[in-house]
Amino acid sequence: MPKTQSVRSRDLALLENLWREPVERYVLPNGLTVLLKLDTSAPVSSVQVWVKTGSIHEGIALGAGLSHYLEHMLFKGTERRAGREISATVQAHGGYINAYTTFDRTVYYIDLPSVHTNVAIDLLADATLHSTLPAAEVTKEKDVILREIDMCLDDPDQRLSQALFETAFRDHPYRQPIIGHRDVFAAITREDLVAYYRARYVPNNLVVVIAGDFEPAATKAAIAEHFGKAPRVRLAPVLVPEESLQLSRRDQHLYEDVKVSRAGLGWQIPGLTHPDAPALDMLAMVLGNGDSSFLWQSIREKARLVHSIDAMSWSPGTSGLFYISYLSDPDKRLAAEQAILSELQRIEKKGISAAALAKAVRQVVTSEVNMRKTMSGQASRLGSGEVVVGDINYTRRYFEQIFALTPADLKRVMRTYLVPEKLVVVSSNPLASADAGDAGKQRAATTLDFEEIKLPNGARLLLQPNKKLPNLHLRLAFAGGPMFEVSGRAGSTSLMATMLTKDTTKRSAEAVAQAIEEVGGAFHDFSGNNSFGLVSEVLPSDVELGLELMSDAILRPAFKSVRLEIEREASLASLKESLDDVVSVGRKKMREKFFGGHPFAIESGGDEKSLHAIQISDLKTLHKKLTVAGNAVLAVAGDFDPQKLVPNLKAFLAKLPKGNVSRLDVTFKSATGEFVEIQPRQQAIVFQAFRGPGLLAEDYIVSEVADELFSGMSSHLFERVREEKSLAYFVRSNRIVGLEAAMFYFFAGTSPERYEEVIAELNLEIARVQKGKVTKEELLRCQTRLKAGKRMGMQTNSARAQGAALNAVYGLPVNDWRTYDARIDAVTLTDLQAFARKYFQRPERVQLVVKPEPSAPTA
Repeated sequence: MPKTQSVRSRDLALLENLWREPVERYVLPNGLTVLLKLDTSAPVSSVQVWVKTGSIHEGIALGAGLSHYLEHMLFKGTERRAGREISATVQAHGGYINAYTTFDRTVYYIDLPSVHTNVAIDLLADATLHSTLPAAEVTKEKDVILREIDMCLDDPDQRLSQALFETAFRDHPYRQPIIGHRDVFAAITREDLVAYYRARYVPNNLVVVIAGDFEPAATKAAIAEHFGKAPRVRLAPVLVPEESLQLSRRDQHLYEDVKVSRAGLGWQIPGLTHPDAPALDMLAMVLGNGDSSFLWQSIREKARLVHSIDAMSWSPGTSGLFYISYLSDPDKRLAAEQAILSELQRIEKKGISAAALAKAVRQVVTSEVNMRKTMSGQASRLGSGEVVVGDINYTRRYFEQIFALTPADLKRVMRTYLVPEKLVVVSSNPLASADAGDAGKQRAATTLDFEEIKLPNGARLLLQPNKKLPNLHLRLAFAGGPMFEVSGRAGSTSLMATMLTKDTTKRSAEAVAQAIEEVGGAFHDFSGNNSFGLVSEVLPSDVELGLELMSDAILRPAFKSVRLEIEREASLASLKESLDDVVSVGRKKMREKFFGGHPFAIESGGDEKSLHAIQISDLKTLHKKLTVAGNAVLAVAGDFDPQKLVPNLKAFLAKLPKGNVSRLDVTFKSATGEFVEIQPRQQAIVFQAFRGPGLLAEDYIVSEVADELFSGMSSHLFERVREEKSLAYFVRSNRIVGLEAAMFYFFAGTSPERYEEVIAELNLEIARVQKGKVTKEELLRCQTRLKAGKRMGMQTNSARAQGAALNAVYGLPVNDWRTYDARIDAVTLTDLQAFARKYFQRPERVQLVVKPEPSAPTA
């Protein structure tokens, strides 16, 4: 049997095991559809309500954003509950609640410990079927969404996305933004909202999906009780017009206040259920998915015309887009466009190899496996099949079509759809570049504990076998980051980590990417303030390749000069891209002012000056210094046999040179004062920063609770600033944390006219905590949320391996999850008050306001 056919047969058998996991589908007498998937592998449930209505279903109000408006309003009050009661109840039960709106659906979901599944059913039924849409809240939330629309207008990626859709579609409602046009949305009344709610939020237009470790009989009874009593309602059909035939190329080019060019080429394609959809999906993966893809290699690596490039086939309904997007320097955008079109012509003429197609097929097999890592992912997969496709078993048919594809099929869809007359070209460019000439039901026998093995050379191996899913994650971690870097070379750890995943003495960067992507795996780096490392995630049958690539990267890196220039350019482009986001700009400025001469003053990715200064010799020296045995931790989680794999893991780690590392011994005194940064934006961002405890501090656990206290939809700060006063679209706290040094900061997005009110509210909230006015209920909410978040954050092999590896690197207990609940529960109201008094001292505060230039007075 040929190798490709053998792999496909094995992969099909693997997927068959997943598809055989039972899913119960039934319909209540009132028309409500229910999908239930029992999974006892983790004590978590995801309860989701899919409403078959999105922005394309808004009828005469098309472009008003009614669906998105309703998404915001459904947690504002019901016949039984006050608005804040909903999120407070969720958090009191350790859950996470959220929602999202797309073109064709609105989804509400709660992820929480499975013992509280019925609580989530009750809450979501109450919100979706019995919301009262209070008049005061409707008015208040309109201001919030207007601010959100302004935020979208500040985001160049959002602006480019809207340019693409309004250029590609002339008749289809896809051309209208999901959030709505500002003027049209502003004219919406409460009566419009109520009428839309009553027409579309009816049981015969809802799908309830639950995945997790629930009790079936009790769950069905709860669904019947809370959803089954609502009467079936006449559901009027909504006309969604077909898109007319495009006859010639269309362009839209934006010239605005950005630093780099974002651009894309799109072609209209048919929808998800069309027979050509699988071939178009595979074509997108072959052309632009991963570092070994055709376009990445030809346009980025060889031609050096772009910093990043990818391709996607987007086909949610009856129409879609095949889209190639790229990031480039402004003076290379047109050349990149021409090179992409030329490369497509070359590929279409030459054809696509069976090996390239096999790699793409393996990638979607891996994606299908990864979709099932969490309860939320499993529920989403079912909801999408039911609501978008109309068949929860569609995945099986889809993969049958995928496995039957030949290279000739990909060549055929290229010739059919990627044609000049159907091309749409959009771009966002700096103002200076404007040119008028531009055109399983069984409980898995697994443990959350990692076994720790220390090798003679000092390297540590962490093992967690888990047979639940055919997935294997390897994470190699080292201490690293700003505290280990030479002055003037900020970002060298991040750049070095990226270089390690590229060229080795055995393989070129292209060959590395080709090797991992043809088995549908992932191989990448990570880096941050305190650590860096490599990640290899594969199907269990490919573990030898995953370990080989990791071993070569660490033991035999090539550190080629040409690669340094390519990755340096990409890092600089990423830095420029971040400067287009006003929150990122403010955070960078805040960090500089707060940390002063400390290495943390610059983000771990470096700044422009330091990136330009880094040389190959710097990276080699840093690599030699940090990749030593005493600094290495390899965590392995997933489907593996320890007896077979551990000898290979030990053999790899034994090859690391002996040695230990020490970080810089730096003390710092944070800056103090109030600063203003002028940015050409429509919104204002307020930052307040204070010193905080590092990871190794005794009161670090209190900072965990304090951060939760100031964050979330039911926090006192959020309710006061956003809900009661409508002063900000977002407001919360966050931290930048090292082992010893840390910054605890607050930030909020508001209007330029009201930022002083936001500052006053931040000061009041800090004073409230310092005075001991936090209630027992608030503390309990924080503790419940943090403990539940810890559990839900340990669902995947990757998350567990990351947590264990970093704990080991930082000198913390590898299996600290065992004591996490007790440490959180031990935090008292007195601890929070003492924490606020110790750290939130106004004389030691750094305050930064990012705002636009004040408008000139009119005569």
